[in-house]
Amino acid sequence: MKRRRFLHIAAAAALSGLPEVGAAEVVWRGRGFGADLSLTLTGPGDRATVLAALPRLIAAIEAEFSLYDPASTLSRLNAGERVSVSPALRALLDWSAVLHRVTAGAFDPTVQVLWQKGLGGRAAPIGLARLDLTARTLRLPAGMALTFNGIAQGYAADAVRGLLATHGFAEALVDMGEFAALGGPYRLGLADPLAGLLAERQLTGGAMATSSPFATTLAGQPHNRHPRGLAPRWSTGSIEADQALMADGLSTAAVFLSRAELGALLPRLPGLRRITTVDFDGNLSSLTA
Repeated sequence: MKRRRFLHIAAAAALSGLPEVGAAEVVWRGRGFGADLSLTLTGPGDRATVLAALPRLIAAIEAEFSLYDPASTLSRLNAGERVSVSPALRALLDWSAVLHRVTAGAFDPTVQVLWQKGLGGRAAPIGLARLDLTARTLRLPAGMALTFNGIAQGYAADAVRGLLATHGFAEALVDMGEFAALGGPYRLGLADPLAGLLAERQLTGGAMATSSPFATTLAGQPHNRHPRGLAPRWSTGSIEADQALMADGLSTAAVFLSRAELGALLPRLPGLRRITTVDFDGNLSSLTA
């Protein structure tokens, strides 16, 4: 969980971008997910409670899913330990199983071994089907490792949105690279690293996540890795859905799927709103539910 740079939450007047009249702006800054985080609250709600709870919430999610903290649940799991499956880990395992199934394996958190050892897809111990995802405890087979970088940011965005809703915020936009909204509509740009800004989206409730494999490369490889070593079909994939967790996970896998495969996802996943792709010539296309 290191690729996100900025968290911004604006509980304001949605598209106008203007704070509610008489509402003072409160800004919080901190660290989380390996990056600087910032929180701006301008709308009605229990700000004091949210500002006190937010660092604890971020720390709790990092304690589960950070690849960089050797004491995290995920790091201990990757080190060969048997761990208890917490509610947070259960949520990510369950969603990983769903997304793995509907994307014909394109979404697979066991690709972490490709980064650890630089192995080819056929030689690496990869495959979510190797794991018993229903057990109360989990231990990985020898040589296997997990990463939730393709889904945990969405989980965190949903968690922060839930925190805000619980404490009285009705209008809020959570931005962790993946967006989760309360109310709206909010105006969001859709950009491709090669073609630039291509479209505008209006988000009312729900979430939006965008993935561009070649926006960041590691050792010459796109940061999205297919478990069988397949190359991305799209320069950018963007998903709009009710949950940021779904949008984040699907955007990770969507760049490997054909247009027909993407279209088949819409009737299979309630809450999936729109799929947008940008090809390597900068052409944008969308599929809607």
